[in-house]
Amino acid sequence: MAGEDPLISNVSDTARWVAAYRAVESARPDALFRDPLADRLAGERGHAMAAAAPRIMRNGWPVVTRTKLIDDLIATSIQQGCDRVLNLAAGLDTRPYRLNLPEDFVWVEADLPAITAEKGTALATETPRCALIRRGVDLADTDARAKFLDEALGPLGPNAATTTKALVLTEGLLMYLDEDTVADLARALARPEIAWWLADITVGMKRMRSNASIFENAPLRFEPANGIAFFDDLGWQSLEVEHLLVHARKFHRAPWFLRPFTYLRQPDPRKPGRAPWSRVVRMRHRAAQN
Repeated sequence: MAGEDPLISNVSDTARWVAAYRAVESARPDALFRDPLADRLAGERGHAMAAAAPRIMRNGWPVVTRTKLIDDLIATSIQQGCDRVLNLAAGLDTRPYRLNLPEDFVWVEADLPAITAEKGTALATETPRCALIRRGVDLADTDARAKFLDEALGPLGPNAATTTKALVLTEGLLMYLDEDTVADLARALARPEIAWWLADITVGMKRMRSNASIFENAPLRFEPANGIAFFDDLGWQSLEVEHLLVHARKFHRAPWFLRPFTYLRQPDPRKPGRAPWSRVVRMRHRAAQN
């Protein structure tokens, strides 16, 4: 409203919106995951954002489904030998506090200093389930990002060991970056210590969100015309490509008016066309393969 601050004033504010959906899901008797800290982190503002979202996403099915899929792929990576997670643009994520992780497992978070400090204060009395390291860093600054990666992949945590099978997580990040920035990040992550990159990719959502004024200060930018082939061209091979809407139906979270579309033939993720879709993708760089 005129004279009032917008609910979402920048991309970092969307972390509260996401936390609100995690809180609502956690309160369900059939919850796909439990996040007891989400409601505190979302606050009234986060819940107001969720209430003001477009009808197609108001029940939070994209966030809930994405969260569950990423949780499962992190567990798969750990079973396959992952020894460290680097969560870039971690926002208000609470996985180190709620996932079943080994005590000596190293989890590194990075985000802008302001939201990192806010999160640290909000969770100061909470104990993570693993060795958690939090860093305030501007990941758009290439020098700062390179310095952070050198530190985060080096000897950290109780064992003071260098990682050999790290998983990088960029949940809810790439969509807000332009293609050149995503390509630069893809090249920066092509390191021998990084075994996997876990990300969510959307196509066609820009048009859907353009009519929702709540998002005017957090516009979508990255919608590659060639879908996940964008990453193929940069040396990243897709291992799992999970369709959010299809899984939302399987999880009984898809809105009734979208369920019929989940039974149709889905667009090729490398030739997405104009139909809107979202995928969670776990990738491995070809140079890192044995």
